[in-house]
Amino acid sequence: MQIDITTPALLFPAISLLLLAYTNRFLALASVIRTLAQRLAQSNDPNVRRQIHSLRMRIQLIKWMQGVGIISMLLCMVAMISLFADREPWGRAAFGWSLVLMVVSLGISFWETLLSGEALKHELQRTERQVRQQMK
Repeated sequence: MQIDITTPALLFPAISLLLLAYTNRFLALASVIRTLAQRLAQSNDPNVRRQIHSLRMRIQLIKWMQGVGIISMLLCMVAMISLFADREPWGRAAFGWSLVLMVVSLGISFWETLLSGEALKHELQRTERQVRQQMK
């Protein structure tokens, strides 16, 4: 089975959009961290401390998602260059590794999404406690 330059070229825009989404997640998390840091400075809420621990892990995961995604994009470009230069075995190998790394990046993204859900659960619990206290 032959592979031509258009095959990895199809993956190129998808990787670019995925990296943009990862960057948006990072920026949103930075905003949340700043807000939580202000809340922690005002009160020593244990719930905020749990969230900060979760956010630290999520930041690490997003950095890995971005890094692996960037390497995937670079390998996709290497695949296109190799195929353009009539080096199909190199192009196939680079494209295959690009796909593998994209799967790894998406797996890390899934893990980060699960942690995000946990963080939201903690925030909802805090909000529910506040509502119950106000009703008393």
